[in-house]
Amino acid sequence: MQEEIVIIGAGQAGAQVAQSLRQGGFEGPLRLIGDEPYLPYQRPPLSKKFLAGEIETDGLLLRPPAFFAANDIDLIPDTRVAAIDRKSKRLRLENGDTLPYGKLVLATGTRARSLPIKGADKQGVLTLRSIADVDVIRKRLETCTRVAIIGAGYIGLEVAAVAKGLGKDVSVIEAQDRPMKRVVSETVSAFFADLHSSKGIDLRLNTGIEAIEGNGDATGVRLATGETVPAGLVLMAVGAEPNDSLAEEAGVETDNGILVDGSGQTSDPDIYAAGDCTRFYSNRYKRSVRMESVQNAIDQAKIVAQALVGQDVDYDPLPWFWSDQYDIKLQIAGLSDGYDDTVVVGSTEDRKFYVAYLKAGQLIAVDSINAPRSHMMARRVIGETWREGLLPEA
Repeated sequence: MQEEIVIIGAGQAGAQVAQSLRQGGFEGPLRLIGDEPYLPYQRPPLSKKFLAGEIETDGLLLRPPAFFAANDIDLIPDTRVAAIDRKSKRLRLENGDTLPYGKLVLATGTRARSLPIKGADKQGVLTLRSIADVDVIRKRLETCTRVAIIGAGYIGLEVAAVAKGLGKDVSVIEAQDRPMKRVVSETVSAFFADLHSSKGIDLRLNTGIEAIEGNGDATGVRLATGETVPAGLVLMAVGAEPNDSLAEEAGVETDNGILVDGSGQTSDPDIYAAGDCTRFYSNRYKRSVRMESVQNAIDQAKIVAQALVGQDVDYDPLPWFWSDQYDIKLQIAGLSDGYDDTVVVGSTEDRKFYVAYLKAGQLIAVDSINAPRSHMMARRVIGETWREGLLPEA
């Protein structure tokens, strides 16, 4: 009889591991433990269509309830794992129960990062990571007219676009000198800064924060300049941190993420990990990376499932990401950090262009704005020497 596999984390990666195990021929006991009271669901729409009310909870689900029963996957929702006992190979749940495992997969994802700002514990200071978070944000939006968003990354700008579409006055406060600075070039940053400003977003760059004001309930954000930006809802959108403490406390090696090899195996041969919570060495980029993307969650989960059924695998992906803001779709292929030159193709004025990032003459990444053909081609030719015609016109 095949030993039992338990997966902690019922998000995109965890659900994909379970699905791929069954597709790969694993017939043993299979448990999937999630800490939310929902079936596994996709997170990218949370800050976009789900927040805007364009889709309901059922529209987020990765698989219908019947899928888990039909595939004999024991789905355990609304349950937190408190500790991993590697010696006895048992999990201790927060309710005091214990569960055995033969092989364990950690797909624990990330949590929203918070900032040590005075007043951050006031009512109305929120983060966005789950369905429950969006429910709270929606209720807050029903009664407030002004929204302040701390952070001009993907989530912050996506929520800004939705809130503006709902008729709210929106301010975005960013400590850096341009939006999405960590992941895009000056050209792309400038395009999105102009886009949001043209929609009426109050975009504050190079701006520090002193405190969240209000008596118990947030009423505004006091800036380092002394000015206060009024707001009845303050969204902290300053990135995410890996949920790796469960592994670390069990003695599994971590470093801003659970360390895994090319098969997803951790420092414990009976424990694997997949998705946003992992860190692995990329031969493609010659360094350790941790990726927060649907692509990585799905692809790494498939690799882990293959490894668990005895296949020889080595994970080294080409990452890709996307962001929808108003009617603009940004698609990113590759990692652009370390670039030494860029080539802009198309028209920023026509809102259809792409930026090719080069390093020593080699294409390492492409940001495509309303130019899907260039994105799809880029995913096939990244790594090649740049030449005219390597990518199609925007």
